[in-house]
Amino acid sequence: MNRLSNASISFPQKTSSFIREWMQKPFLTDYRVLLMSWVGVGLFVAVERMLTNGIHNNYRIYKYVFWHLIEKLPLYPPYPTVYHDVNNYGPLFGLIIAPFALLPDWVGVPLWEVFLVLTLFYAIRQLPLKQWQHAVIYWFCLNSLFTSATNVQFNITIAAIIVLSYTSIKKEKEPWAALFIIIGTFVKLYGIVGLAFFFFSKHKLRFIGWLILWSAVMFALPMLVSSPAYILGQYSAWAHELVFKNSENTFSLMQDMSIMGMIRKTTGHLEWPNLPMIVVGMILFLIPYLQVRRYQQAGFQLLILASVLLFTVLFSTGTEPNTFIIGMVGVAIWFVIQPRPYKTWQWAILALVFLFTSMPPSDLFPAYLRNNYMIPYALLALPCAIAWLIIVKETSRRNNMTYEVKEVR
Repeated sequence: MNRLSNASISFPQKTSSFIREWMQKPFLTDYRVLLMSWVGVGLFVAVERMLTNGIHNNYRIYKYVFWHLIEKLPLYPPYPTVYHDVNNYGPLFGLIIAPFALLPDWVGVPLWEVFLVLTLFYAIRQLPLKQWQHAVIYWFCLNSLFTSATNVQFNITIAAIIVLSYTSIKKEKEPWAALFIIIGTFVKLYGIVGLAFFFFSKHKLRFIGWLILWSAVMFALPMLVSSPAYILGQYSAWAHELVFKNSENTFSLMQDMSIMGMIRKTTGHLEWPNLPMIVVGMILFLIPYLQVRRYQQAGFQLLILASVLLFTVLFSTGTEPNTFIIGMVGVAIWFVIQPRPYKTWQWAILALVFLFTSMPPSDLFPAYLRNNYMIPYALLALPCAIAWLIIVKETSRRNNMTYEVKEVR
């Protein structure tokens, strides 16, 4: 009986020790191996998709944002002869996709995939963490990366933009932080969440100045290949499209994998409005900011970064299975900075997120569960919601825990 009890008590320690020893193997933590793995995913899905199904519809939408921009055509109506669905990206996106849109598709698609993967790989590499922690994040997010890359999702780079907004502030590079925030905002709005790191800046006035400057530059930049009147009209059309898309997502099977969507779909009340739930979410999100004395603690900052990444997907009606690459990075950051040995419940949260948020879009997940429960009821959001609430609790009170963080010099 005592042997069983001791074995049970030591399970978390043994598991943590095993994982740590395993992740210390040079092959698994070598940045070159990790980079090749991530780039390999991008190239594989690009080539496999083109050979089996042709050019992905999302890429067609992306590249025609550029071509319609320079031809001064409306960016947001349907163009059924060239792609399905409609564009939801801002005019600035046309300039981001331009180098790839100018190339033949068989070259542009693989390079675009590599670009997406490299942005997030680089962003994670900038986090003030040890090599083994970076490696855990890379491996943990690999399946979600595959899912997003399969659908040529720009959300991979959105995750990178959010992370880089924080790391730039951490390194006191406010001009870069402001640039990432404004690019993310003018492309897909998600980037605006980078303002959550404002209070971590040691140069707040300079930061505000750069935000204003980059806002003016990025607003006007697409005018260089079109005209002021055209761009002003497209910004107005973009605003209307986003409002319409938000209402449309509420009744979409594959969209609104958010907390709001999960609540509506599990209760059957699709008519319930977003606002009350978003207000509650915002209150919970902002409570940790009362811990002013913790602002300059690296562990607290990384927890807020994890919270921001999760909040972005949990409270957006545009969240779909591919979008969870953003939240997966947040969960991984939360986990790797926890004091060791990790507790059983922390392993359980990590496993739940991987199995029921990352895996459902995969063919390895039981199709019956995916098609009848996980997708129809937006249950992909549940494990991430649990992780987010844990982070909110952890950041909402005085905490003397020593987090596993590598200080930036």
